[in-house]
Amino acid sequence: MNSSSPRRYAIRPSRPAIFIAALALIAVVSYPLRDVLYLGLSGSVRDSAVLSAAAVFCSETLLKFLMLGAILLTVALWFRDRNAFWRLICGALGAVLAYALSELLKALVTEERPCRTLEAVTAMACPQPGDWSWPSNHSVVAAAIATTCLLVRPALAAVAIPAALLVALARVGVGAHYVHDVFSGLALGALIVLVCIHVLPGLPRRIRPSAVR
Repeated sequence: MNSSSPRRYAIRPSRPAIFIAALALIAVVSYPLRDVLYLGLSGSVRDSAVLSAAAVFCSETLLKFLMLGAILLTVALWFRDRNAFWRLICGALGAVLAYALSELLKALVTEERPCRTLEAVTAMACPQPGDWSWPSNHSVVAAAIATTCLLVRPALAAVAIPAALLVALARVGVGAHYVHDVFSGLALGALIVLVCIHVLPGLPRRIRPSAVR
């Protein structure tokens, strides 16, 4: 395999970093308006059967499709491009780390779900007490998968980025999260994956030296 092949799929860290910073900024700016934004978005979705069905689909099923797509990409890269495969594995490790960090933050911050705090009627049932709101795990996972895929195969950005954004916004639409919850989750998932893919390039060699030439 050509030793220069990893460069074909490389994206400069500064580009996704700018996007991550924009996501974090949206989370900060939206925080003071969290109740207004939440009630407006979730209420619009709740009052429309079409929007409710779309939001539920994007919130749950679309995320599963993202996961399935990442699995299929992993299998394809194993046979076609081992360098890209190991980059994807680094991203997958980042996704696991991002999810674990998200769970830790939830336990530390213990932000109550808006559907419970505001006693809102929503398109989906409000999660059980103790299932905290900030950050959104769905958004963390969606952003981690999308970031991994586009860093390994930049052409997938046109599909992966919109899909992750739809998953995140749908979590507000179905009533499960504030806007700042989902954009914080997107930023966290993307950031951890970006760091892992660019900081852990030697990990594949330590795991299986013959896989990377």
